[in-house]
Amino acid sequence: MPPTVRAGLGAPVTVTAAAPPAVLIYDGECSMCRASALWLMRRALAGGARDLEILPCRSPVRRERYPFIADETCVAAMQLVLPDGRVLAGADAAPEILRRIPRWRWIASFFALPGARAFARRVYAWIARNRMRLSCGRGGGSRPSS
Repeated sequence: MPPTVRAGLGAPVTVTAAAPPAVLIYDGECSMCRASALWLMRRALAGGARDLEILPCRSPVRRERYPFIADETCVAAMQLVLPDGRVLAGADAAPEILRRIPRWRWIASFFALPGARAFARRVYAWIARNRMRLSCGRGGGSRPSS
């Protein structure tokens, strides 16, 4: 059976791929994370990407396929599982994600500039810590318990 691209945001979108996809796991309970995942998937599909799958962290599919990634881990930072089994987290996943989106590949080269990766990690960490407040307005968001 050929690999598929699944948006994880509703009905699955299936696209035949030559190689197994990388799988981006995101916090599906965070509105900012959901919007970012949808934005990425739209760009990937529009650009003809065939090697990216996106799954919400707490989905049964993610838990079944990647039981070694704890919910706490993928809620803290996005996780990108590469076809070779390596897992990249947070800002370290960003250049690899961009390389997989045809019209956005060129941006990945900026992560090779001196200091860019360290800067990206600091920015990502700040956004991750504050994402509920940023995406839910001034009053701060609350995470549903599960």
